Amino acid sequence: MKPTNEGLGMPHPTPWYLFLPKEDWLVVGWVLAIKILLFIFGAKSFRILENKPLPGRSGWPDIWNRWDSLHYLQVAQFGYNAASIMKAWFYPLFPWCTRVVAYGVSHNYLVSAFIVSGFSSVAAAILLRRIVQLDHDEGISQWAVWFFLIFPTAYYLHIAYAESLFLALVLGSILAAISNRWWLAGVLGALAWMTRANGIILLPTLAVEAIHQWIITKRWNWRWLWIAIVPAGFAVYLFMNWKITGDPFAFLRMRKRLFTMETSWPWVGIRNAIGNLRGTPNYAEMVGAQELYFAVLGFVCMIVSWIKLRPIHAAWITGNWFLIASVTFLVSTPRYTLTMYPVFMLFGLVGRSRLCTAVITVWSLLFLALFSSMFIRNLWTF
Repeated sequence: MKPTNEGLGMPHPTPWYLFLPKEDWLVVGWVLAIKILLFIFGAKSFRILENKPLPGRSGWPDIWNRWDSLHYLQVAQFGYNAASIMKAWFYPLFPWCTRVVAYGVSHNYLVSAFIVSGFSSVAAAILLRRIVQLDHDEGISQWAVWFFLIFPTAYYLHIAYAESLFLALVLGSILAAISNRWWLAGVLGALAWMTRANGIILLPTLAVEAIHQWIITKRWNWRWLWIAIVPAGFAVYLFMNWKITGDPFAFLRMRKRLFTMETSWPWVGIRNAIGNLRGTPNYAEMVGAQELYFAVLGFVCMIVSWIKLRPIHAAWITGNWFLIASVTFLVSTPRYTLTMYPVFMLFGLVGRSRLCTAVITVWSLLFLALFSSMFIRNLWTF
């Protein structure tokens, strides 16, 4: 007989699937199931509504290559250069990750971007579950993840956009701070700011957590100084702007040129969104009503979060809401709301009510189907 590990007194190796608890594997299953169903729905929707076969060499992935994803893929493939100055608007970490995967794995930039978003969406969902479970029971944490994955703009988590990578880094940074691993919080925070502009909100958010810990312990912790590394991610972005345009703050001029908007008081953008309700039906709904609805949703959740959630979560949604709303023209508010993860924590808290759960679920699924169908047809969806 061949000797076994047990006979030699050696411990059995831990099966790979036990490195995650079963609660996390449930979340992984949800992400993969929703991802597959979304892509199938998108393919069927395109064929029915457009009355065309799926385009391009890759088929179904090509119908998701719209709007910002085109620019991300161009940066991933060709890098930043003076011939495409407007590409400096896009933060570098997501296209850089896409390039790495393309070189080492798929050799297809669109598929590589899907791979980056795929792993990031799984990580973001797991981290959200773990963060919620720090203060609430398993049922609430699962409801929070469920509402996150079916949010009306959740299709951005699965395609060549930076949302899933950004959320994974943000949630990882916040969980690390709560767990007192401040070096990790700082490093992930810097990477988050290298991914999206609202990474800046991690600075006050992590500072709020440090103050909260000081109030509880009445002791100074030198590890809080790791927060100071977060701006390093923004420094990389400024360097890219300077390298391409000669001006590290060129992105401010690009914002005005691309979106015809400037920094302003929140009520200015909200007032303009209300004014857009008088436009043509499509414009009134997408640029007026939907922008306004999600701005109000974020505002209400911001207020409630200071009552129901940890200060660190309330600080994150507060900073993001004011960053998004403090412009002369509200744009992409429904997509940006996806990064306000405390919204889903609050949704999870109402998961005890069957009526509220049913209403949120039906609303989410209906508008997820609507917005994703519009997106694959290259219609404006935030």
